[in-house]
Order: sequence, then structure tokens, then C-alpha cells
Amino acid sequence: MAQPSLPSQFRALVVREDGPSRSVRLEDLSPADLPEGDVTVAVRYSSLNYKDGLAVTGKGKVLRKVPMVPGIDLAGTVLESASPAFRPGDEVLVTGWGIGEASFGGYAGLARVKSAWALPLPKGLTARRAMAVGTAGLTAALCVDALDAAGVKPGGREVIVTGAAGGVGSVAVALLARAGFQVAASTGRVEEHAFLEKLGAKRIVPRAELSKPPGKPLEAETWAGGVDAVGGAVLGTVLRQTAYGGAVAACGLAGGTDLPVTVLPFILRGVRLLGVDSVMAPRERRERAWARIARDLPPDLLDALTTEIPLADVPAWSEKILAGQVRGRAVVAVR
Repeated sequence: MAQPSLPSQFRALVVREDGPSRSVRLEDLSPADLPEGDVTVAVRYSSLNYKDGLAVTGKGKVLRKVPMVPGIDLAGTVLESASPAFRPGDEVLVTGWGIGEASFGGYAGLARVKSAWALPLPKGLTARRAMAVGTAGLTAALCVDALDAAGVKPGGREVIVTGAAGGVGSVAVALLARAGFQVAASTGRVEEHAFLEKLGAKRIVPRAELSKPPGKPLEAETWAGGVDAVGGAVLGTVLRQTAYGGAVAACGLAGGTDLPVTVLPFILRGVRLLGVDSVMAPRERRERAWARIARDLPPDLLDALTTEIPLADVPAWSEKILAGQVRGRAVVAVR
């Protein structure tokens, strides 16, 4: 069967800046506009993450240069490859590594990337479902792997997931529940309680209970561990409430970058704070996390997490995700 050829033009969402003037619009680009790389991919789907919202709206210093095609995730089909690792027709995904920030990303019909950044599409996942996972879901899986490596096991106290209705949180709730944990899900959105229970949460914790100003340096031992996608005061409270020998995997900052906590949870209870990054995570960790996702996240549950949007709607949805108005995962249909 003949492989698709490289198109002469493709649609892309492009951010441009000219002094104080900033624009975000759909444009027609050519393959000559793409950055260097040894693999060229026909992008089928991307996703919308909190970082993408910052990049598209300009409300965060995410883009390292302009013009830029945002989109920190992509999945599609290899059209050209100078790497022995991939051949035309291979299905691949790329997350992190600076795409959509320093190198053109997934909000375009074509992408050119380094072969070291790409992974074969995991068995059992379609391109759409892989992007329903995306960076947010990969980060969630890396957090669950980090808790496992730290010795946090099912069968004891509850684990807490903060920002549970968002992209990272919703996948973390689902993965932890599938692993046998009793999951408490924290959210400020009352309307999402049924959604979180469907994902496997046994209890809902109002966000206000965790975002209160710090009182005592140690609070009642409540959690065996947790996945925090919020940061700030919420993370401080979770750490003060984590039981002896517990661990918290932290990966978000929507609630701020300050951490109002003393050293007491760490030196009196042996609590561990596990920083989790998905942008530069080594390939072995990524492969392990994707294997967990493909094994433990049922397709019907993943579909329940997902809303599909067209490329043209990304600017409006970027505002929504920054306002905390996006449930689960938003998949961007590029082609």
C-alpha cells in the first residue's frame, strides 16, 4: 500500500508577537516552515493541557520563542523518517521534550521531531485515546508509579488526589482506584462529584477544606499518600495530614508556587515529597507509565473522561482550562 506523501501545505495554529502586539490564528504553513528533526509526522490528534492554555493565551511564560505552534502533545502517522527506529506508516506519539514551547508542537497538520522524543503508539490505544491521556495522563501515571516506588500500597489509609476533576487528577483517580486504593478526590466543583465517583473515588473532599490557611504544623494523620496537581496551600495541607512514612507526588502549580509548610512532616513523620516531571522524563519511565495506562485505564472510562474539540476552538478552550472549567481531558482533532 502506498504511503501518504508530504503535503505542500497544512493548517496550524500559530502564535506570533510583534512588540506588544500578539496574535493567535490558524495559518497555512509548508513543510519548509518546520524545525529540524529526523521524523515527520502527519498529526491526527493533540490535546489541551494547562500549560497549553498558558501558551495560547499568553498568561504564562511558556513559549521560549515566537512564532510558535503550541501543543505539547501529538499523535499521528510517520510520513518520513531518517531514523532506523521508525518507518513511514508507523503510529507514534510525542509528549514533552519542549514541543509546543521551544519547537513546533501538535496544533498543526504536520510536525517534525527528533526520533528520540517519539514513542510507538502503545498497543491497545488509538491515536485519539492516547491524546485523551496526553501529558496530563502521562503525568498522572508517573505520579502513581512514584508512589508505588516510595512504598505507598493499597490496603491502608486513603490516598488523596487534589484537582481531581482536571486532566491530571481525573486520570490519577482512575489509575489509583484500579490499583486497589481507597481514593479521596478533592475538587471545588460540586457538579463533578458524580463524575469523580464514576472514576472510582470513594469520597469527595471539598477543596475549601484543603486550601485553608495553615494552622498547626502537623495535623491528624489522614492520608497514606497523595497526588497533588494544585500546589500552594493545598499541597501544604496535604503534607501536614500525611501519615507516618507516607509520600505525596506533586506535579502542579495552579494553586500557586509557594509551599506553606514547615519541615516537621518530613523530619517527624518521614513524609516524602516526590516531585514529578513529565517533560524530560527518561524514556524508560515513560514506557512504564504508558504500559500502566494501557493496562489499567479501560477504554470506556477513558472515553468518559474525554471531550473532542476542533483546532479552531483551542483559543476559547484555553481560557476555559485556565478558569478551571474543563472536566477531564480535551482532545484536539487536528485532521
